[in-house]
Amino acid sequence: MRESAAEATLAAELIAVMVAANATAPRILTVEDGRALPSGPFASSHRSLQSGLRAWVEERTRHPLGYVEQLYTFADRDRTSGGTRRAISISYLGLTREAPAPPETGASWQDWYRYFPWEDRREGEPAVSSSLIAPALRAWAKTAPAPWARRERSERAAIAFSLSGQAWNEEFSLQRYELLYEAGLVPEAGAAASAARAHATSPAPSLGTPMLHDHRRILATGIARLRAKIKYRPVVFELMPPAFTLLELQLVVEALAGMRLHKQNFRRLVARQELVEETGAMIAETGGRPARLFRFRRAVLRERAASGTKLPLLAQPR
Repeated sequence: MRESAAEATLAAELIAVMVAANATAPRILTVEDGRALPSGPFASSHRSLQSGLRAWVEERTRHPLGYVEQLYTFADRDRTSGGTRRAISISYLGLTREAPAPPETGASWQDWYRYFPWEDRREGEPAVSSSLIAPALRAWAKTAPAPWARRERSERAAIAFSLSGQAWNEEFSLQRYELLYEAGLVPEAGAAASAARAHATSPAPSLGTPMLHDHRRILATGIARLRAKIKYRPVVFELMPPAFTLLELQLVVEALAGMRLHKQNFRRLVARQELVEETGAMIAETGGRPARLFRFRRAVLRERAASGTKLPLLAQPR
């Protein structure tokens, strides 16, 4: 059947996954009381997609974008709720340092683990994973109609959520969210979520704060991209102040990765890669002796343009 003109209409929008970080949490810029990512229409007056994104975000939030790269284009037919137009979203990952958002903009910074509590493993496996997600996914796997499908669901759950002794992979944030979506365990799944609740033996858990449309899926994509990228490019320094201690740098990397790192191994690798240089200044750290202040050695960008720079995101004990 031929689609009507209204049904065939496309609407293009730009969405920003705008990240900042501190020693305790990765931060994401949101609008709509934390329920959505900053977004806006692509206008013909924009010189390029990236300039359109910068213009819209800065107009909407009064916050300038620093480092920006295109993330992904989302064009699923059911990616918005209601309406006759099919929306295509071109998402971007932006890195910056957090600054207060003017109240009149409606923008606010949120901890990204508010939306994905199972992703933060700095203090071990979160209770939401062991007590809620693992049992729910095992029950979902058993509902598959065929033995091969039950095995396939079980294997995917084990790999994504580190069940049955599987190693945790911090880069699988998107796969984990999409698995929960497919199992109907998040509100954004709509009818699937309602069906899962109807067949559940207990009330469905609240697995993180939901977002409008597919913005939580887009955010999960941004988290996966950034976690992978900080392993081979020094983009983490886009999130750091001009001067910082090595402990502050390690805590920001740990916050982004959701994992603890071995302190001495981290410092040896940063030194070996010649990523930082001393400023000559010191700062008093709580409960210890004064610590040296460092700054990012920007010459490394030219020196390592071909090979990249790797940071040690490995699950190692302190």
